[in-house]
Amino acid sequence: MNLESPKVSIDKSPQEVFDFLSKIENFEKLMPESISKFEVLNEDTFLFALKGMPEITLQKKQLNAPNQIVLGAGGGKIDFTLTGNIEETGVNQSELQLVFNGSFNPMMAMMIKGPITKFIETLATNIPKAI
Repeated sequence: MNLESPKVSIDKSPQEVFDFLSKIENFEKLMPESISKFEVLNEDTFLFALKGMPEITLQKKQLNAPNQIVLGAGGGKIDFTLTGNIEETGVNQSELQLVFNGSFNPMMAMMIKGPITKFIETLATNIPKAI
């Protein structure tokens, strides 16, 4: 399953966006209002839970400064990645798109597609306000 957020414009350079997303604790500022738990486990890993959903652990998997950061499942039953693609669009201007990619059986994919789509859209739209 491959889901993409809308592209969002940010009045910051790609390096500034990358630096913001590289700090795990900053993800708390991006979470939807329905968050029920957020905990930094170490400098590369955090755990969060949304109301009515199981806890999810995300871990930095790959950093390609200043254009891409890849987070992935930090254990658990679900294997997926969340990739932030950052493009320069002008002087101190960037565009960001989040891409979720995971392998799920059809039943699971049908159940989680809506909530995950809404989740990555919320993260993306909160980034310009949070930086």
